[in-house]
Amino acid sequence: MRDVSGESTHTPTRRSALAGLVGGAGAVLAAGCSWSGATSASVPTPGSATPSGAAGDPTPGVMTLFEDPAFNFNGLLALGSSGAGAGEVGEVLTAVNAINKAGLSSQSYVETFRKLGDQLMAAPEGSAADDQTTRFRALRAAQYYGQALFFVLGSDDPGSEEQLYKSGRGAWDKFCDLCDPAPVKTNVPYGKTPLPVWFFRPDESEQRRPTVILTNGSDGQNVDMWTYGVPAALNRGWNALVYDGPGQGQLLFVDQVTFTPTWEKVVSPLVDWLVARSDVDTEKIALTGLSMAGDLAPRAAAFEDRLAAVVAMPGCLTPWLGFPPEVREILTPNKEETNTVWNEEVVPELSAADAATLKKRFEPFSAQAMLDAREGKMFTDFYTPARAVEALDITDVVSRIKMPALVLDYEFEQFYPGQARQMFDKLTSPKDYVKLTAATGAQLHCSPMAPQQHCEVVFDWLDETLSGQ
Repeated sequence: MRDVSGESTHTPTRRSALAGLVGGAGAVLAAGCSWSGATSASVPTPGSATPSGAAGDPTPGVMTLFEDPAFNFNGLLALGSSGAGAGEVGEVLTAVNAINKAGLSSQSYVETFRKLGDQLMAAPEGSAADDQTTRFRALRAAQYYGQALFFVLGSDDPGSEEQLYKSGRGAWDKFCDLCDPAPVKTNVPYGKTPLPVWFFRPDESEQRRPTVILTNGSDGQNVDMWTYGVPAALNRGWNALVYDGPGQGQLLFVDQVTFTPTWEKVVSPLVDWLVARSDVDTEKIALTGLSMAGDLAPRAAAFEDRLAAVVAMPGCLTPWLGFPPEVREILTPNKEETNTVWNEEVVPELSAADAATLKKRFEPFSAQAMLDAREGKMFTDFYTPARAVEALDITDVVSRIKMPALVLDYEFEQFYPGQARQMFDKLTSPKDYVKLTAATGAQLHCSPMAPQQHCEVVFDWLDETLSGQ
């Protein structure tokens, strides 16, 4: 058992995400993405360079792209994706400058990144683009459409959400079609709505290879699974499976299927599909979970014994605790009472920005909430999606996991502070804990500025863990 925590770290203090009941759009959207000493009064001017940043500042100097921490976090994800070809530093920073010049808002963010995606999907100026140029322009477009999608419910055109998702999905599929070899694209049975999957292989031989199933979180897109795993897997001779589950991608934005707490029912059909293939080493199938999937993947591993290893990135036991306490306090055991408070006391006091952030946070848990948001309306049933988030708690099932587990944690973890360590302590299987820190620029939830480091940690551990099997 290893515990690699790095040097002593600063634990973020969660300021209130609400004023009264709700206030501060960025804080709610990022589920408490705020920190001691990083209020709007103390955040450096975007793009300014300070010698080292204030003590305890999670985004010192030029790491602060936007003053709002939620926008900043997403901008850093786009910037960090450049190492995997899913972004371009110059494109992202130019977009950041344009957004700040226009005035940071959901509207300026969506307009800027949507336009950048459109430009990349069009033919470039000059010579005709070859397949490689077209391929990676499409990958970057998928990233930028995903950036726009994240904030579209707060824009002037929330009804364009599904079409914006489809633009990003079209860019992703175009990229995949031009890969060599192209991933196997199919649908795996799941209830009434099959799961779209993309199965990447180093080559088209029938060689049996270790395989990683890459699981997204509550707001990520397929392009994020590229950044956080596919190239790292292929370069090490692994297969990689990317998929949309309930509450994600196509299943959410098109099919209107929301999250389920029984994620093993999602993963088991994927394992069934993999073990039927001649190019998969059935003794070496691993499962990773990024962001909120740090809850979903361990849940599946607790009930799917065919997995050889599981990685939680970060470990998360209770996603409901990722919401500010003032939001959680609205929920009571009584549906009518809860919704009365929500509709009569909370919603009338929400600013437009706060309303948009809450719509975004709850849409993966309620199709009606999503449809209302697309019409510019606030959902009236708070109780149902809140209970759906609450049902994701895996505190009592983690001890069932039998295979080796790696739990990642991050300095300045904004979403689930403390939960990775709690998960590690509850695990009874062979286990390791690694904390990524600001010492190498890998701080914040999912190390947005250091996905290459992130993948190195994960795949070195997987290679070592499965080498004897």
